[in-house]
Amino acid sequence: MKTWILLITAGIACSLASGSLYTDPDSCRGRCHEPYNKQDECHCNTKCEKHRDCCEDYHMHCSKEGFSSSHDSITNEELLSISEQLYKVDHNKAQKSDININPQHLISSAETRDKEDHSPEPLYTYVNEKLFSKPTYASFIKLLDNYQRMTGRGEAFSAEQLKEQENFLQEVMKTELMKKLYNFLHKKKRYSTQEEFVSDLKEMWFGLYSRGKGEEDSSGFEHVFSGEVKKGKVSGFHSWIRFYLLEKQGLVDYYSHNYDGPWASYPDVLGMQFSWDGYFKEVGSAFIGCSPEFEFGLYTLCFIARPGKMCRLSLGGHQLGIQTYTWTKSTYGNDRKYIATAYVTSS
Repeated sequence: MKTWILLITAGIACSLASGSLYTDPDSCRGRCHEPYNKQDECHCNTKCEKHRDCCEDYHMHCSKEGFSSSHDSITNEELLSISEQLYKVDHNKAQKSDININPQHLISSAETRDKEDHSPEPLYTYVNEKLFSKPTYASFIKLLDNYQRMTGRGEAFSAEQLKEQENFLQEVMKTELMKKLYNFLHKKKRYSTQEEFVSDLKEMWFGLYSRGKGEEDSSGFEHVFSGEVKKGKVSGFHSWIRFYLLEKQGLVDYYSHNYDGPWASYPDVLGMQFSWDGYFKEVGSAFIGCSPEFEFGLYTLCFIARPGKMCRLSLGGHQLGIQTYTWTKSTYGNDRKYIATAYVTSS
């Protein structure tokens, strides 16, 4: 079939373009700028990057008029630059005197599955809890107990809990960091107004979908920041604040770490092994000491700019990676994708 397509003359190919002449349903070959069709597995029109539903080879076949080659593209260099800018305006981050951690035992990557508790002491020896009175911290913490951690159990939010989601978004959008992120994405024509941006944040992060048994049991926010348990293992759980609060209650037992970032101040990055009330986490990477808006903003940036791919950023002169994945089994709005997960990596 592919050989047959290559032999078609240009005139015939043009006349059949409206009939979707292509062989691979997840490719943009021969499909650039075709009208949106919700039945398609992925899309190749000029709005697909904004909706995060392009086919993987969209840039290869449709780049002349897509985000990838125009002034609206988000280049690797721009990601390094904007991430440094966001790093510099994280005014609510912890100072060096605000947090003391005791990483204790360092293990190799080959040992992360061993489930051995090599650290007799807690990870956090001191946290200045005055940090938690800051509006973005306080509104973030209120969200953490709104979820059932077991997948397969449907989530149902009360009016008060929905208001807490709204309040968190309002508080983070007051910060210079999130305003700078919006202005960057607005310049890149991902959003026309701040209201559109906030509305999309609410859907991509708090919109519910099913990880198991057909129940609306999960969301990007729950998975990334609050944490879940699926098939007897901890899934997600990348928040230092969540970890500290549960460790303080005796519900999290720190085992070891396999990565400690090069930063001499906060935020830093740690790759950890731990048990959450009896459930094991093989590698739980997290920013340590950052504000809620910092990690929320960086994960959002990478999900929009490099959905489902490694996103390379620069923080304080050191590069790191953010890996995001889209939830592909359900969508919202005009076929936009939810956040499945996002986490920091060492490379």
